[in-house]
Amino acid sequence: MSFKKHKQLLNHELDQFNTLLGEILPRYVLLVRKDDCSAQELTELGEIEHYLIEVNSKIANIKNRLDQDLFGETMDLYYKVKAEAEKGNVKAKKKFEQLKASLHASIKGDMFFNWN
Repeated sequence: MSFKKHKQLLNHELDQFNTLLGEILPRYVLLVRKDDCSAQELTELGEIEHYLIEVNSKIANIKNRLDQDLFGETMDLYYKVKAEAEKGNVKAKKKFEQLKASLHASIKGDMFFNWN
């Protein structure tokens, strides 16, 4: 499957997820703010809360995986380009200087690397 198709499918899934979450959250907020919940509503509130905690954990895992994969690939690129630059490759030297400047700016700015 092509990247374009993967991107389309992933965007569709994320949009669907966001829509469904948008349907669940208002009910959760309503039940949390309600003063006199019935036993059935308290059960529903507990189920929703448990599920939202589970969803939050899954989202955090996805974000961590993305961050780690992006960081790992970025550092791999950095050291490969550095090695080529040290061998005298002029194009690699120029790219390495750009990468190095981005790395320093990212570290000073306490933000994730974006070297594309």
